[in-house]
Amino acid sequence: MADYEKLGAFYLGRSWDQATQTLQNDLVLYDSPDLTTHAVIIGMTGSGKTGLGISLLEEAAIDRVPVIAIDPKGDLGNLLLSFPDLAPADFEPWVDAQTASAAGQTVAEFAAAQADLWRQGLASWGQAPERIARLRAAADFALYTPGSSAGLPLSVLGCFHAPAPALMADADLYRQHIQGVATGLLTLVGVEADPITSREHILLSAILDSRWQSGHDLDLPGLITAIQSPGLTRVGVLDLDTFYPAKDRFALAMRLNNLLAAPGFQAWTDGEPLDAGKLLFTADGQPRVSVLSIAHLSDAERMFFVTLLLNEIIAWMRAQPGTSSLRAILYMDEVFGYLPPVANPPSKILLLTLLKQARAFGLGVVLSTQNPVDLDYKALSNAGTWFIGRLQTEQDRNRVRDGLLAAAPVDGLDAPGLDRMIAALGKRTFLLHNVHERAPVVFQTRWAMSYLRGPLTREDIRRLVAARPATAALPAPDRGARPVARAASSHRPVAPPGIAVLYGDPGALPGPDERLVYHPRLLAAARVAYLDKRHQIDLQRDLVVALEPGDGPPDWRQAEKLAIDLGMLSKEAEPDAGFADLPAQLVDPRIIKAGQTQFRTWVRTEVPVRLLRSPALKATSAPDEDPGEFRIRLQQLAREARDRAAGALRQKYAARADSLQERLRRAEQSQERKEQQAASAKVDTALALGTSVLGALFGRKTRGVSTAVRKAGTMQRQAGDVQRAADNVEALRAQLAEIEAAAEADLQSLAVNWESAAESLEEVAIRAKATDITVQFCGIGWLPYIEDAQGNLRPA
Repeated sequence: MADYEKLGAFYLGRSWDQATQTLQNDLVLYDSPDLTTHAVIIGMTGSGKTGLGISLLEEAAIDRVPVIAIDPKGDLGNLLLSFPDLAPADFEPWVDAQTASAAGQTVAEFAAAQADLWRQGLASWGQAPERIARLRAAADFALYTPGSSAGLPLSVLGCFHAPAPALMADADLYRQHIQGVATGLLTLVGVEADPITSREHILLSAILDSRWQSGHDLDLPGLITAIQSPGLTRVGVLDLDTFYPAKDRFALAMRLNNLLAAPGFQAWTDGEPLDAGKLLFTADGQPRVSVLSIAHLSDAERMFFVTLLLNEIIAWMRAQPGTSSLRAILYMDEVFGYLPPVANPPSKILLLTLLKQARAFGLGVVLSTQNPVDLDYKALSNAGTWFIGRLQTEQDRNRVRDGLLAAAPVDGLDAPGLDRMIAALGKRTFLLHNVHERAPVVFQTRWAMSYLRGPLTREDIRRLVAARPATAALPAPDRGARPVARAASSHRPVAPPGIAVLYGDPGALPGPDERLVYHPRLLAAARVAYLDKRHQIDLQRDLVVALEPGDGPPDWRQAEKLAIDLGMLSKEAEPDAGFADLPAQLVDPRIIKAGQTQFRTWVRTEVPVRLLRSPALKATSAPDEDPGEFRIRLQQLAREARDRAAGALRQKYAARADSLQERLRRAEQSQERKEQQAASAKVDTALALGTSVLGALFGRKTRGVSTAVRKAGTMQRQAGDVQRAADNVEALRAQLAEIEAAAEADLQSLAVNWESAAESLEEVAIRAKATDITVQFCGIGWLPYIEDAQGNLRPA
């Protein structure tokens, strides 16, 4: 496994020596939990800002962290252009013909050159094509185009759903949510509305609050109707018509109606509903990277969509349990205009709310911009990580320097030092300051795995989405067998005494040339209690089932579960309805009585509460929890457990490594002293030998020979000391390398274990005891159907 594949770490690049302008071997790895304190990326066009952002999101996807990426410019769609084979044919559809022509090549030749360039570029950063395959397998990549059919559509105006109870319980967040939706809608129709002074805003807010408090959703046609007849008598202390006369309300309703009638409006209602949970995870719980391209929208439409999306993300966030691990990422490219330092667009308060509160829920916010003046100082002060790239003007560099020193002081660096570092940044080089690290680092970004071909056009997006494998849709609910059309008379069959009879409540009335007809079923209802202390289950369920009469005894395995309460059934039929014949099995009291006994047995043995359990994580699904939602919860539990275990491992090895580092430092100092002593002894020995030779030549009496011999012996002993000191240093270095290797092996084993833990599930079936089953009804149930002129039936 490559050196950069560390547990919970994002491989961003390698350190850059500004003095020598050379790339170093030190990897720059970013710990994923650090992103919960949010990040900003600041750099001019051409600085490599987009490449850094895409690389960051690639690392998140590999770590199975879901992403919502807002793309106002059209660059982030490049995340879907990743080709594990790196074949020229993969690149060719995305090559710009004009760029190829400018290079003096055909499209095919240019595609081959790009494929070779990407292969070599990835290899130079230690990335094999297999890593691209890992990226593709780790997450689902989706490209949405709200308000357009070019990409995957999103139903933004289909319905304004009532917020989750957790959000409604927070008065401040609930008020903010209402204001965001009202402001976004009014912005879309060109009304600049202040929440305090605008009567349009106050009226819409009051209507939304009234509907949501009563538990009802609201669509745009319903909102238009409600503007004209709000169902409110007073607004504040004023009556409705004094505060907002009917004529003026009609004018506002007409503006929204014009939006509804506009030719392109259908694109705002088609597709998946705007749901943060579905943007972050697929139906089976796989993490998703959702790129929301809004480059095609007008400024007002962009603000409207971003406002609604941020509202939805906050609502989703508030429904999550707290965590210190990274749960998801919200990435916004080119944030200019959405979080300005002076103005207050509707998106500003929502983004500030996320920056202040999202950390507690494990949601990391990453904002990217060309100019530091685009961001409010409150946003900068709430960002724990700063990625600073090449800046265009001295004023921009000064703003970044002052903002960095004010919001996140840098140890050991003053203003002149930061000035020099920022001024020397080149293309693809960034100053990384992370409040969780001891010192900033200058690094060069790694080669992106995705093909960075530039902004995608609408036609590009269409081809890209068309080539994307379709995500499997959830199966439609099984509604059971339906009766074939058969003659029905207006005469009501009479059941024998002792057989109970109930009639279903028709939910729809017959139209022209249609009539209501009842068809008989063997109907049974029970109240079932499920108790299990081990899994902390204590719940009660009402069960109503209908069985098509057959030739033999009742087989409840073929029964259809009805989504109705027993109280919804009546003892009287609707007038003027038709009735099918009663089968012989339903008029035999013995069969009904036996069917009731068999029904109780069937409920006890075949209708358990089925749960999913993860033995490794010691977690069990809730009784009504969707399997996909449970897997999402398990992934987060595994990530949290992994991060805790990794922290404990690092602390364990850090103590041993620190001790060895200190011993190594002392050994290296000792080796240096001994080398200096040996060098000095060598010089002394040479001088002593020279003196003895000169004395012998001139015939003087001297003790130089014996002195030279002693010094030579000392030199030999000290040479031995040097060698032993060098051996000691090498031994300590080897021990340190062994500890580092052991730590890395344990961390990698930890990663594999926790990844598999989130996948390994067992099914738990909790069955009710016979004494906990109360049969409330077993008899004839007449279920209503609509019969058309041809005798075809549909449920009423």
